[in-house]
Amino acid sequence: MDIPSNFKFCEFCGKPLPLSYKETYCPNCKENMLFREVKEYIRNNIVNEYQVADHFDIPLRMVKNWIREGRIEYREVPAGQAAIASLHCMRCGAPVTFGTMCAKCLKLLNSGMHGYDSGKPMDDSKIRYLDVDHIKNI
Repeated sequence: MDIPSNFKFCEFCGKPLPLSYKETYCPNCKENMLFREVKEYIRNNIVNEYQVADHFDIPLRMVKNWIREGRIEYREVPAGQAAIASLHCMRCGAPVTFGTMCAKCLKLLNSGMHGYDSGKPMDDSKIRYLDVDHIKNI
């Protein structure tokens, strides 16, 4: 098998890269390595998302996206120490440490009490639409 000479390869995954690419790791491997470093840093330090972004010199939106995606989670911290400043449940507005919903709203959503139950038996062969008249306030 001939190895093409017009490519170099990611040192971690072996993905082919153009010779003009200046890094030794592909973009996916670089992000995964950065993510692992960020996760370890958060585990070992009481920091907020601004401090993480500043420490690693990365965009704040990247850290917030990882939190929203549920990939990283901030631990509970004693009052008066650094904490997440701006992430809130999209349903009730309570502070969240990861994802887009607080534990209470997630529990309600997963228990089937999210207000979308019309009381009618469900037929799996049909498409369902949200019936606005049957939404309950929780």
